Amino acid sequence: MREMLKSKIHRCWVTGANLDYVGSILIDRDLMDQTDIITFEKVAVLNVNNGQRWETYALPGERGSGDIVINGAGAHLCEEGDCLIVLAYEFTDEPSEPKMVLVDENNKFLEWIEGSMYAEPEPVALF
Repeated sequence: MREMLKSKIHRCWVTGANLDYVGSILIDRDLMDQTDIITFEKVAVLNVNNGQRWETYALPGERGSGDIVINGAGAHLCEEGDCLIVLAYEFTDEPSEPKMVLVDENNKFLEWIEGSMYAEPEPVALF
């Protein structure tokens, strides 16, 4: 079994931070559905602005709201307006294509990111 990328929300924007909540990241339900992230699923959060990375669990926000709200301790690691990447992984022994989306400045779907955008380098002939 290998741990493989399953889901990615690329370049989403923090719409709020709440230190007093017990934890989690609140994600617009539409984005969760598009990327196959489910309630209470473990996610990695990467802050593009400051390089911070942490893990938490996902909770659904209001559908169509564009909400990306960081709760609890994670709120110390970002500010409203920061750009994030949210990732989820799965253990599998089969190749799989991750569900990856790019969003706009309001956290609305822009386009699918194809995994095939990454190309293995061609082997170099040694002789």
